[in-house]
Amino acid sequence: MIKDLLLFTPLLVTLFWSIILNTGNKNHSIPRNVLGIIMLLTFVVFFCNLIFFIPLTSVYPIFEPVNQYAALLGYPLFYIYTRLLTVDDKISFKVHARYLVVPTLLFLLYILGIFLTPFEEYKTWVFQRGFTSDSVGIHFLKIIFILIRITFIIQIICTLTGNFILIKKYGSKAAFYYSDIDDTGVTKVQLMNVAMTTTAIVSILWTSLGRAYFVHEMTYNLLLPTIISVFVSFVFSAMFFSVGWMGMKQKVLNPTFELEVESEIEVNKLLAGSQDIILSKILILFNDKKMYLNANLTIQDIAQEIGTNRTYISTIINQRYNQNFCAFVNSFRVDELEKVVKENPRYSLEVLAENCGFGTVHSLKRAFEAKKQITYPDWKKQNLTDFIG
Repeated sequence: MIKDLLLFTPLLVTLFWSIILNTGNKNHSIPRNVLGIIMLLTFVVFFCNLIFFIPLTSVYPIFEPVNQYAALLGYPLFYIYTRLLTVDDKISFKVHARYLVVPTLLFLLYILGIFLTPFEEYKTWVFQRGFTSDSVGIHFLKIIFILIRITFIIQIICTLTGNFILIKKYGSKAAFYYSDIDDTGVTKVQLMNVAMTTTAIVSILWTSLGRAYFVHEMTYNLLLPTIISVFVSFVFSAMFFSVGWMGMKQKVLNPTFELEVESEIEVNKLLAGSQDIILSKILILFNDKKMYLNANLTIQDIAQEIGTNRTYISTIINQRYNQNFCAFVNSFRVDELEKVVKENPRYSLEVLAENCGFGTVHSLKRAFEAKKQITYPDWKKQNLTDFIG
């Protein structure tokens, strides 16, 4: 019973998210699809492990190269996913295929090694890595297997380092595009990196012990391998569930995919004489038309409404108000919130968030505290002394 639970839990978690992330919804995006593919490949890995641990000894050797290939594709695809959040607006064979060359080459060499090995010897080696033979194929497979392990570790280091650099460099750009404060942070993608790091470490520890160890020892219900297996299953299930959950909510960090931004001097030259005109149009949209009540408002919407460049709008807001776009919009929303809550003190936070342009209650609380330097409940106590309930 325990063995079945350990095998099926991470399998079902990754299958669930592979379906959710790849099915169409209002948050459909290319990065989300790539994350869904990663979940699907992870599901394949866990499915292959299921066959190994049952064990279906006559079937698993066929799945072994698929298992290795799926595992090798995970971290390069995770780096591609981060690139799609920061610097790439679409999947490009020219740009992204290079990250998949080494895993594919190792997979093909692995297949070649299988063809060079008598099947019975290959089958024995799959379940007993220490198996020795004079077969050229076995020696070749052992070399490729070592290269696969080394490559996997290098992939982890390069992917997580590369992701950190991209997030640090481009993460702040979201605040200049989105108006929902929850869409401007990098916490979710950073936590995804932590989760993937955790799964990588646990995976390395797991493989260092060898799967055959767990097949044999758990058969006799020994305590230590059972405890280790429970821990590994829990970590994999929890980490991949959290990655799926955060990936579903994560928006592109650099929506305009700017690699090089015009210098402030160049922008000021282009804006010479027109700053006041553009600012007056912005204020009309906010004071009269109350566009800030649109929870999904972006700077691109304002640029299209005015008929100008979003960079100009961002520059003007920054120079005149010392704020990014997100802070500027939420300043109007907080002012609206103050008026509404004083007129209707019994409104729930959910109603207030919806009526004042905040995407969620969490966004309302964060935006309010950012502007007022006080939490919403404390402000309400200080300003609404006659508030009941």
